[in-house]
Amino acid sequence: MSWEWIVILVIILVVVVFISLTVKIVPQQRVGVVERLGKFNRLLNPGLNILIPVIDQVRVFHDLRIQQANVPPQTVITKDNVQVQIDTIIFYQVVGPEQATYGISDYVYGVRNISTATMRQIIGKLELDETLSGREKISTEIRIALDEATEKWGVRIERVEVIDIKPPLDIQEAMDKQMKAERSKRAIVLEAEAAKQDMILRAEGDKQSKILKAEGDKEARIREAEGLRQAQELEAQGEAKAIQAVAEAEKARIQMLRDAALTEQVLAYQSFEALKEVAKGPANKVFIPSNAVETLGSLGAIGELFKEGKGAK
Repeated sequence: MSWEWIVILVIILVVVVFISLTVKIVPQQRVGVVERLGKFNRLLNPGLNILIPVIDQVRVFHDLRIQQANVPPQTVITKDNVQVQIDTIIFYQVVGPEQATYGISDYVYGVRNISTATMRQIIGKLELDETLSGREKISTEIRIALDEATEKWGVRIERVEVIDIKPPLDIQEAMDKQMKAERSKRAIVLEAEAAKQDMILRAEGDKQSKILKAEGDKEARIREAEGLRQAQELEAQGEAKAIQAVAEAEKARIQMLRDAALTEQVLAYQSFEALKEVAKGPANKVFIPSNAVETLGSLGAIGELFKEGKGAK
């Protein structure tokens, strides 16, 4: 290989190195911190950026997405002197790349240490029962303490989650027994309540049944009385109509007799004539009381008058 080719290769290599030191492509949601002669100069935003070789240097790249940091399990002591182990996880976001670079050497490590110290202070003020039931309170207080400390670091704490709280084994066994006893008690109470409700419902059903039966009997008696009343009314109306019809017939008969100029004596004579016709039969005998002789005498006279009246006509 000749010296000319060596020189060309060296020039190409220098150009490639110069371009790599001059042109920087930053991906989305990342930002670079640029130092010029060891002093902060500017930030590299996503896209194409031009640097001055040798003079400008990229100190560090920061990820602007929300990230998470797992805090190692910590053993802390509660107010009632019970040791519990707590696992937490922290979600944070870099909002000030310059502060995150120059405000603290390792902000993730600092976040973990502040979280551990704050957790010990919080748990030391709570009893075991409050600790087990106060995860939301613990998370909120840790987040508030971290926000105050990380504000100068260019880091914002998005959320703190308490993953697990583990009491000692003997206390956990005692809690399990207590929970089983509580569940058994609750089951007995629920069973008794169910039996009570069943008895109440049965009594209520029996009460409603008796009420409905009484209402039915009352309605039946009312309808029976109503039917009897209507029947009596109809019967009374029928009797009244019958009496009225008889009265009308009697009235009409009397009126007919009056129109025919018949007196009581004439009617009596006609009755006697009919009686005489009945007595003509061989098998018929008519008995007349002695006190009716006078009446018959007068009837004979009436008969003569009646015949004369007819002859005159």
